[in-house]
Amino acid sequence: MVTRRSFLGALGAASVAHAQERPNIVFVLMDDVRWDELGFAGHPFARTPNIDRLAREGVMFRNAFATTPLCSPSRASFLTGLYPHNHGITDNTDRSPRTHKLKTFPMALQAAGYDTAFIGKWHMGLDARPRPGFSHWVSFKGQGDYTDPEFNIDGKAEKQTGYATDLLNERAVAFARQKRDRPFLLYVSHKAVHPYLLQAADGSVSGDGRFLPAERHQNLYAGLPVPRRPNAAHPPKGKPALERKIGDLPPLGPDTGTDDETIRNRQRMLAAADDGVGELHKTLSKMGQLDNTIFIFTSDHGYFYGEHGLSVERRLAYEEALRIPLVIRYPKLAKAGSKIDPMVLSIDVAPTLIEIAGATAQGAMDGRSFLPLLRGKTNGWRKSFLIEYYSDRVFPRVLTMGYKAVRTGRWKYIHYLEIPGADELYDLSVDPYEMTNLAADPGAAKALADMKEELRRLLKETGGA
Repeated sequence: MVTRRSFLGALGAASVAHAQERPNIVFVLMDDVRWDELGFAGHPFARTPNIDRLAREGVMFRNAFATTPLCSPSRASFLTGLYPHNHGITDNTDRSPRTHKLKTFPMALQAAGYDTAFIGKWHMGLDARPRPGFSHWVSFKGQGDYTDPEFNIDGKAEKQTGYATDLLNERAVAFARQKRDRPFLLYVSHKAVHPYLLQAADGSVSGDGRFLPAERHQNLYAGLPVPRRPNAAHPPKGKPALERKIGDLPPLGPDTGTDDETIRNRQRMLAAADDGVGELHKTLSKMGQLDNTIFIFTSDHGYFYGEHGLSVERRLAYEEALRIPLVIRYPKLAKAGSKIDPMVLSIDVAPTLIEIAGATAQGAMDGRSFLPLLRGKTNGWRKSFLIEYYSDRVFPRVLTMGYKAVRTGRWKYIHYLEIPGADELYDLSVDPYEMTNLAADPGAAKALADMKEELRRLLKETGGA
């Protein structure tokens, strides 16, 4: 496989998008939304009719993953098409200066004549100032507030009144509604469904950690039973990294998982974002631009709801944190109701949009355009991918738990960098919930050796060795 390619796309950008017919792009990025808590994914009560409509009218990727299950590194990977070891945003500390220097796909689209807007949570530093590549900018410092937030609008601080998700939705619709003679990119980056926290420059957080839905959604799902995966509330066994005694923290198990009402509040928060997706869909339809718009919905990573005893956290390389929703509506390339099974990654979004838009990448990328998958061509697609996480010393449970990992269609291998003897190996074909660590099983010795070699290969290929 060609590594860290500089993309124009296998077919050539000019053959994909001519200047007079280049599509608009609406990219909606959620915070912490799992792949399985949406209606189209089979959730028993989540009310997400507008996001579900995107899936019905477009394509659903059934195996989409974040390459780093943490907010700031993942958001930078979406924008740059790079792994954190290449873009440099490796944790949630204040890396504001670095983020002003990132080479992003919005920069490439702006250079190609797109009208570009960023609306929402930047969260790669506390600096709320506009970043390069955007003609219009609406954001806030760090985590921002859910109620009456202060926005930075094109470089000027302005106090707002209302619920943050609704305010961002209104700004997004207003940008999409503008009359223009060129295509546009609208990058909507929600704070939802993140808990209420305030962030300091060292990455430490304060705040009560509550999940705050809009007032109109506060009674949604009242009393409904929350679905649980089979690995929820199970104490980790055979996982040395999770079985360590850490200060006064209780051992992981049934009592350390996420309670039902917390989960319901997170899904109530999602409802406001779904409203915004619906308003954008309606606006584009009225403008006659819906079918000329690539409409993407995804999330920066997943979340734990008590799996392996883990609660309101991500960071670790288990499926609940890695897997993300990804749907694309674009009738010219994405057949309505279709599903794609090969593994696609957060780092694939940038090269894909650059190719479809007929733009030129401003640097090398680790991801690859999944345009061939949209056209039904799977030959030569990836069989494995790299996962990485850097210890950021913020939450006690995951101190010194930096790792490099690799996942294939069948196997997952996790190598902890600072904890000797803690490696994990899972056969996902028979153990999809990652309950049985086979790293010390003689019967899995060959698989372990193969996965170690694959990890070395991927690190070398991407410049992370």
